[in-house]
Amino acid sequence: MFSTNNNDETARRGTWSVALRLTAWYVSSSFVILLVATVALYLMLDGNLQREQDQFLADKLRVIRMMLQQRPEEIWQLKEEVEQTWAPRQYARVYVRVVDSGGDEIAASPEMQAVLGTGAFPPPVARDVEPDAGVSLRSVSGKPMRVMAGQAQIGGAGDDAVVQVALDTELAGNLLAGYRRTLFLTLGAGLAVCAVTGYWLARIGLRPLRQIAATAQRIRSSNLDERIEVVGLPAELSVLAARFNAMLGRLQDSFDRLSRFSADIAHELRTPVNNMRLEVEVALGKARSTDEYRDTLGSFLEECQRLSRIIDSMLFIARAEDPRTQIVRESVDVRREMERVAEFYEAPAVDAGIELSIACAPEMRAPLDRTLFQRAVGNLVANAIRYTPRGGRVRITAARDNGQLRIDVSDTGMGIPPDDLPRVFDRFYRADRARSTANGNVGLGLAIVKSIVTLHGGTIAADSAPGRGTRMSINLPVDHLATDSRKPAHPAPA
Repeated sequence: MFSTNNNDETARRGTWSVALRLTAWYVSSSFVILLVATVALYLMLDGNLQREQDQFLADKLRVIRMMLQQRPEEIWQLKEEVEQTWAPRQYARVYVRVVDSGGDEIAASPEMQAVLGTGAFPPPVARDVEPDAGVSLRSVSGKPMRVMAGQAQIGGAGDDAVVQVALDTELAGNLLAGYRRTLFLTLGAGLAVCAVTGYWLARIGLRPLRQIAATAQRIRSSNLDERIEVVGLPAELSVLAARFNAMLGRLQDSFDRLSRFSADIAHELRTPVNNMRLEVEVALGKARSTDEYRDTLGSFLEECQRLSRIIDSMLFIARAEDPRTQIVRESVDVRREMERVAEFYEAPAVDAGIELSIACAPEMRAPLDRTLFQRAVGNLVANAIRYTPRGGRVRITAARDNGQLRIDVSDTGMGIPPDDLPRVFDRFYRADRARSTANGNVGLGLAIVKSIVTLHGGTIAADSAPGRGTRMSINLPVDHLATDSRKPAHPAPA
């Protein structure tokens, strides 16, 4: 026991709680969403900056091309444009170089050669092609640069020149670096906030589960009527609570029936035991004659037989309620078996002045346990004869209906009061306890019939009216059932 408890404790310590699992999933999913969003924003910012830089370089290249083509003789204006381009932009300087077809420099921004040599630029695009995108590279000093090159026509039909344009992107790089730092801080703070919020939400979401667990922990055999409050629960948990309440209802019903059964069986066994004890005490009180001792032993034997019948019936019902119990099915001639039952009870019916008849189509066959079927119908017939006055009738009918075999045992007896009708199949229940005890009935006949019907997978119902008789109806599924050769539930003596 100690080892088992330790193993359970170890298992609990090694398993994450539902709250932690939900928190982990919430944090993971939230962090992934936040990460994707921040990365997407960073890439959008980087792309926009590059497009602006390329647009600026393309505009500058277009201006230099236009000046070379329209005013090729005004070299001084070209040089002025190149130098003015560089001068005003102290934090994002632009460098321009114009080289003729022979490789000689026509104009260049100050420090252009010290920053980027002629061979550092990519191949120029044709003079009639608009540049699409620039190229990122490093200057001689290691600064990030965005460069672009294109051919330009000198004059109306002159030679070609190459225009090289470069932009110092260090400021944009610093901006992106600061943005990255902000994103990392945002991700860290978001992760912490998601963890705290996720755990808080998980605890709130699991509060109904804790309430259900607390209710389940409070339930004992003394308060099986307590139920979980379904109102206000989420849809998923309300289904769980409803199923749990239904289970508690079944347990309460079973416990109540077990309590009643225990009280009934104690009462039923106490009567014959007390009778035997009293008879023995009387017999031993003084010397008796042989005939008196014989009468005492005969009475004692009757009480023993009564005890034996009760015990055998209870053992049969217990075996029938065992889910592992199976029955032996065979193809049974229903009419023939009903005739046998009627023949067996014909003498008691004649003595009681009761007409006993059957109604069943010939050659009606069904897969049934022959012995159990006989006993079930026989118990119903015996019960009908017992409670039908002289001059009455007991009728047994059988018919097929929608794949089921229906057996009706009806009588014209005293009937059953409406208050007693729902409990007639309970063990030890008798509507008229005084008369039942007088004729030796202990209230197990109908309970045995119900157990037999349940073993066959069927149902039984009672319909009665006081003073007009009773009809017991058995419905057994008989279509598509194969013969079963498994271990039977051995019937107890009638």
